[in-house]
Amino acid sequence: MDSESDPSSKTQPKRHRCSACFKQFKRKDHLVEHMKISYHSHHQPKCGLCRKHCKCFQSLREHLTGKLPSSSCSKIFADRGCDLCLNLFDNADDLSKHREKCRFSPPTPLATKLVASSPDVLMGYFGGKGIGEGVKAIAIDCEMVGGGNDGTTDLCGQVCLVDEDENIIFHTYVQPQFPVTDYRSEVTGLTEEHLKDGMPLKQVQEIISDILYNGESVGKARSDGGKARLLVGHSLDHDLDCLRISYPPNLLRDTAKYRPLMKTNLVSYSLKYLTHTYLGYEIQTGEHDPYEDCVSVMRLYKRIRSLDHYQVEQQVKKMIQRRRDGYFSWKLNELEKMSPDELYQISESSYKCWCLDLGSSSSSSS
Repeated sequence: MDSESDPSSKTQPKRHRCSACFKQFKRKDHLVEHMKISYHSHHQPKCGLCRKHCKCFQSLREHLTGKLPSSSCSKIFADRGCDLCLNLFDNADDLSKHREKCRFSPPTPLATKLVASSPDVLMGYFGGKGIGEGVKAIAIDCEMVGGGNDGTTDLCGQVCLVDEDENIIFHTYVQPQFPVTDYRSEVTGLTEEHLKDGMPLKQVQEIISDILYNGESVGKARSDGGKARLLVGHSLDHDLDCLRISYPPNLLRDTAKYRPLMKTNLVSYSLKYLTHTYLGYEIQTGEHDPYEDCVSVMRLYKRIRSLDHYQVEQQVKKMIQRRRDGYFSWKLNELEKMSPDELYQISESSYKCWCLDLGSSSSSSS
C-alpha cells in the first residue's frame, strides 16, 4: 500500500499533556483552562511511580489498587507499596519494617485512662496547666445526647481533649442546658447518672477557650495564630456548635473537610472509615469513645502533617512571589507560550496543606 494513502502514516495532531494529572488536550488554550480550575500543586497526593497527581488519597488509591488501576503502577505497588500511607519502598524488607510503624494499635479505652489518672492530676489539666509549651495542636471530640420532643436536638453530654502525645488534657461530662429526652446510650454510653453532676456548659467553654487560645488575644489568633493552638477534629463545626464556642477558621484542622481526605466529589468520609483505611484499626465498634476518636483524629492529622512537601515548598520559594496573583495575572497569549511544566510551576493549591503547619512552626522557632 502506498504510504501516502495509509491513514496511519499521516502526522497526528499535537496534543498538550498536563504535567500533573497527564490529561491531554487538542488545543493549548484548553490545557490552560484546565490548569486554571485544577489547582495542581506539589501538595496533591501523587503516585510514587509515575508521579501522576490526584485530587485526593482515595483517587490515588484507585489508581494503585482500584477496580481499574494503572497496570504498570499497580503491579509494582502490590509488591512494594504500603496500603495505608500509599508510599512505595525499595524492597520487601523495607516495606515490612515500615508496616510495623505505619499500622497503629487501637487507643486505650477512656475508662481505663481515667482510672489510671488520679483526680488531682486531672484537675491540674482543667486549667491547661499540664500542657507543655511545645504543644501546637489539640484534638477534640464530643458525645451528644438528644433534646427536644423527638430527641433530635444535639446537646453536648461529654467532651474530651488530647494533646499531640495522646495525653488527656481535659475531659468532663457536661450538664445539658435543656432537658434530655434521649441519652442515645447505645451509641454514647451516657446515662442520667453521668450527666447529673456534670460541669456547667459555661465553665466548659471557659476552660476549652483558655486551653486553645493559650493566652493569645482573639484578634491575634484570627490574623496569624500567634500562641493560639490548632484545633483538630472531625466535623468540627458540629462539635463547636454544640459547645457554643467559636474559634478562628485559620486554626481549624478538620479531617472531614480536608480535601485530600475527602471523596473526589468533596463528600466527607466518616472518621471510622478514615481510621480503618489510613491507620489500620477499627473504632466505634460499639459505644463511641471520645478519647478513642480524639486520638484517631490526631493521628490522622500528624500523618498528613509529616508529609515532606515543606522541603519542596522551600525549593520553589522564588516561584511563590511570582504566582501569588495566580493565572489571572497573566494574559492568555503569555500562558499559551508556556510549556506544561511552566504552567504547573505557577499553579497553586486551593487549600492549605497541613505539612505547612510543621514548616511554619519550625521556621518560627528558628
